[in-house]
Amino acid sequence: MAKEIWFWIKEQIGRLWAGFQGLLAKGWHWFSGWLSTVSGSSWRKILLGLPMAFFIYILIGMPVAHRIDDTSNVSVGGALGGSETAATIIFLVDREVNQHNWTPNDPFFLPGWWLDNTPNYQKGIIEALSRVSLELRDQLGRSRGSSAVDDDLQKAAGNLAKEPGRWIIDFNTSFLPTTASDSYYREAVRQLEAYNQRLAAGEAVFERRSDNFLATLDRIALDLGGSSAALEDYISKEAGGVLPDFGADDLFYETKGKLYAYAMILQALEVDFSKVISERELGGIYRELLQSMLSASTLDPLVVYNGAPDSMLANHLSMQGFYLLRARTQLKEVTNILLK
Repeated sequence: MAKEIWFWIKEQIGRLWAGFQGLLAKGWHWFSGWLSTVSGSSWRKILLGLPMAFFIYILIGMPVAHRIDDTSNVSVGGALGGSETAATIIFLVDREVNQHNWTPNDPFFLPGWWLDNTPNYQKGIIEALSRVSLELRDQLGRSRGSSAVDDDLQKAAGNLAKEPGRWIIDFNTSFLPTTASDSYYREAVRQLEAYNQRLAAGEAVFERRSDNFLATLDRIALDLGGSSAALEDYISKEAGGVLPDFGADDLFYETKGKLYAYAMILQALEVDFSKVISERELGGIYRELLQSMLSASTLDPLVVYNGAPDSMLANHLSMQGFYLLRARTQLKEVTNILLK
């Protein structure tokens, strides 16, 4: 009986395959017939017209795809009783991936591939948010580090850690279609939303202790130190060159994205740790810290110059580095007070 069923299934599959082959043959016959009717002049028009149409499409699409959103006065819409920090990560990832379109993994036939400022800015944002998500997982979302890691925070941190440039075809990882970076980031948004909803319902943990606040600020300060070193190294090697510096704007906008994300996170931490800030009388210096971070993250030159420090042309990387170091110094002042 089983053999008969199997033979019947094979017979039906064979019929379907034969029908599909017939459709392919008819389709090819129609297409080859149409090709024979196209004149040589028409083919020349097509061969010339397609590159021109693609060029116009890219030319129009680039300004549409270009978007550097450094708006600081926004409402992230966090759940009542949830974490403002988690809500801010959700807001920023959702805005960059869903509302603005994620450009770092755009293939060459999309306008975003031809841009450099927007992709680098978005890379900087996701780098900062990835680091903060680790702090959420390891410190803020656990009871004194002794409880189990929250499952949603664990998954979200892993998804936000994915490299930003992965498209559905990535030969560096596989010859088969793979999951694109923005799909991982959308999944992280859903996981953080689930965590924040459970937190608002009293079913999850967000430890608002001063030592957790200190550890989070230390992680941010450490990353800012790395960005400062990258700026210094680039300026020392590339500043004041004769030829145009096409790498300066890449570093500028990646650093800008990171600074912007951290500025938004620091605003969120001010809400989450308002009691600690009030008890330690950190209000004044914390507001100065936020102002320095916002000043660094909202620099928006028409063209990013990397002139010699003593030349007539501005060095925008140095200017960015100045505000960055000022913010980092103020950040260290806050952590020094928390240590006492």
